[in-house]
Amino acid sequence: MLFNSIHHVAIITSDYDQTMDFYVNKLGFEIVRKNKREERGDVKLDLKLGDSELEIFIRKDPPKRVSDPEEACGLRHLAFKVESVDETVKQLNALGIETEPIRYDDYTHKKMTFFKDPDGLPLEIHE
Repeated sequence: MLFNSIHHVAIITSDYDQTMDFYVNKLGFEIVRKNKREERGDVKLDLKLGDSELEIFIRKDPPKRVSDPEEACGLRHLAFKVESVDETVKQLNALGIETEPIRYDDYTHKKMTFFKDPDGLPLEIHE
C-alpha cells in the first residue's frame, strides 16, 4: 500500500475568533502549531484530535463557495467518529451548536447526524 493513513484535512475559514472558539473551545481540538503568515495574509492553524490533524487557513473575506458543499466537487463534509451520537448531540446543543435530526446511515445502520462550522462547512458525527 502506498499510504499509511490520512495525515490531515485542510479547510479555509474566515474569522479567527469564531474558528478558535468553535474548533478549540467547543469541539476540543488541541493547537499543535499556529503561524501568522504575513506574506499570504492568513493564519495557519494545525489542530490535533486523536491521531488526526486538521489544518486550518484563516483568511479575512475568502471567496464563498459557488454552491452547497453537499453538491459541488471538492470536500463534501468532514466526519467524526463518536461513541454515542445521542450524547454528542446533547453536548453540542449545550454549547449552542445546532444539529440536524439524528438518523441512521442507510449502509452502516449506525446513528449519525450533521452540524455546521461557523462558515457553513458540514460536519458529521457517526457512531
